[in-house]
Amino acid sequence: MKKIISAKEAAEFVKDNSTLMVGGFLSCGAPDKLVDALVETNVSNLTLICNDTTYPDVDKGKLIDEKRVKKVIASHIGTNPITGQKMLNKEIEVEILPMGTFVEKIRAYGAGLGGILTPTGIGTILEEGKKIIEVNGKKYIFEEPLGADVAFIYGTKVDKFGNVSYFGTTRNFNTTMAMSADTVIVQADEIVDCLDPNEVVIPGIFIDYIVKAKEE
Repeated sequence: MKKIISAKEAAEFVKDNSTLMVGGFLSCGAPDKLVDALVETNVSNLTLICNDTTYPDVDKGKLIDEKRVKKVIASHIGTNPITGQKMLNKEIEVEILPMGTFVEKIRAYGAGLGGILTPTGIGTILEEGKKIIEVNGKKYIFEEPLGADVAFIYGTKVDKFGNVSYFGTTRNFNTTMAMSADTVIVQADEIVDCLDPNEVVIPGIFIDYIVKAKEE
């Protein structure tokens, strides 16, 4: 069985200069309690890998607002003007990736691949500084795999073995991120003894620790 810990204990796995993945699409499927616990620490200089930085003062956005992040790798930041302003002021570095490229880079890391080839971005600023590979007369951008020291993910229902299930679109990027970090911690709405195998989306082998969203 997996170890069930508190959100405070989970936050201690993230150290200064860590690379942190955080699941969720905006606040849908975002492990907000884990992020809140991390904000309460003094950790800094994080590289944050997330689809977006949500909104100011909301889950992932709090890490930006509290000046805990030195670099963001995301698909969009448009819903959080603080992220944009800090980028323009050169207070943080922001790397924007097409969403498909973003998730495929993460998937490649989890699958042990050396990278991916994508035609997305050919002829645009996205190809600047990157290796271009031609296959059968078609050009592709070579993208390296993307992993993290720690991943904070969300699960609707998690059993004591770490198996995870989801309701609706809350699974989003959580499933891929669960395979692509050294330490994976899932925030669970509900913890049960054992999930029906048909419900399992993420096998428990990928999960290191479980945190209950509403701690007793």
